[in-house]
Amino acid sequence: MTSKSKAKTAYTALADKKGEDIKIIDISNVSVLADYFIIASGANRNQIQAMADQVQNKLAKEEVQVRQIEGYQTANWILMDYGDIIIHIFSSEDRLFYDLERIWRDGASIAVEEL
Repeated sequence: MTSKSKAKTAYTALADKKGEDIKIIDISNVSVLADYFIIASGANRNQIQAMADQVQNKLAKEEVQVRQIEGYQTANWILMDYGDIIIHIFSSEDRLFYDLERIWRDGASIAVEEL
């Protein structure tokens, strides 16, 4: 599965669980960490965890396994590392505080339709 199709699947999974302000940032030209960052917000701990579960389930159906998940228990910021895509699911407050979109502004913000 290509990184583009993984990113599209992850985006759809987040949207399925009513993820808010979902952004895809192509960082392939500015970092060796991954090809894409996907950033989304959830309204509360349960929704944030449900979003992470949905991503994991949808990608597992495509036989893509997560390398590492951080922050699931507290669910203020869940980081899901799939190698070529990294997914960040934030509470609204933590997303504003960490402001990854500003930090990774050298990456290209893309629409899901471009994947």
